[in-house]
Amino acid sequence: MLLLVAVAAVVAAVVSGSWLVATIAAAVGVLLGAVATRITYTEVADTRRAWATDRAEQAQAYRALTEVRTEEQAVYVADTQGRITRHEATIARLEERLAAATDEVIAARDELAAEQERAMRAERAEAAASSDRERLAARLDEAEERAAMAIVRVAELEHELDVVIAEWHAGHAAPARRHA
Repeated sequence: MLLLVAVAAVVAAVVSGSWLVATIAAAVGVLLGAVATRITYTEVADTRRAWATDRAEQAQAYRALTEVRTEEQAVYVADTQGRITRHEATIARLEERLAAATDEVIAARDELAAEQERAMRAERAEAAASSDRERLAARLDEAEERAAMAIVRVAELEHELDVVIAEWHAGHAAPARRHA
């Protein structure tokens, strides 16, 4: 605005045609230009200071926000670390339980194998006993048959012995009669 007033004064002085008025108008124009420059400089400096203050306040806000985020991050990291630790402990317990269960399964499998072996031996023993019983039954039948045959043979031999003894008695008695 001051520059417009200075330009208007210079134009009026030139139009008047007087050197005195033109010189005074030029001096007023330079003075008004210097005042306008000073006002502009002050405004620019004030604006820069306001911007610097605003940037400083913004930096403080960012610093406070960073502190809050850092605290939140620390809490999150601690919470996550705690959860990880709990999960690792749970995993370790589950691995121990799995190992114990595996040992139990192996022991049960060994017991089952031993029982199956014992059952197989019992079945083999039963089959062998059954086979032995059948063989013994067959041998018993054969022995009973031989015993029956032996009884018959003994009876025949006793009969023959009786016949021979009778003949012998008869033969001993007969020669004595002949001599007597």
